[in-house]
Amino acid sequence: MLIASTAPAYPPPSGARSVAEERLGEVMVSMANHSVDPGAEFDRVFCLLLPRLYRRAVLLAGRDAAEDVVHEAYLKLRRRARRLVAHPAPYAYCFAAMVSVVRDRWRRDRRQVPVPLLVERAQEGDTLRDREAELEVVRLLSGLTVKQAAAVLLVDLDGYTLDEAAVVLRVHRGTVARSRERALSRLREALAAERT
Repeated sequence: MLIASTAPAYPPPSGARSVAEERLGEVMVSMANHSVDPGAEFDRVFCLLLPRLYRRAVLLAGRDAAEDVVHEAYLKLRRRARRLVAHPAPYAYCFAAMVSVVRDRWRRDRRQVPVPLLVERAQEGDTLRDREAELEVVRLLSGLTVKQAAAVLLVDLDGYTLDEAAVVLRVHRGTVARSRERALSRLREALAAERT
């Protein structure tokens, strides 16, 4: 069970699950018995989604802020536990809350002077190549707005259609398409500038 007063460590999963397995888990979670205590059921559902949420939080906010983002999303969602338990797509609901948390953090921190991202030593169990690739993705995504990064993550990494991503982000389909196109254009420009 998660404790709301401390920020627990969320280690990446030992066995990677495929998107199909995660979506099957999502269906199983949504079919949960709603007569059970909503707080306990919320914790069970959130814990099942935790590895996937953590991976996406790393890409949205960076490894240093990922645990805080997931924890803030947990606290935000925990206030209305029944909504997550009853939601037909719990991952999408949690992801939207996480995007909201990242957006709020960005608005709060946008007046701070940016500090260059330093390459850290690889952590135990990580290969150096994986760690460098993760840092590169985080660096590239940090050049995008939260809306653009969320569109790229949902459509290009999670495999959602534009319509599904629009529902998750609670915006029009055209907004997601436009955000994604602008993000991909920015990423192409950034990569082209680095090559020259």
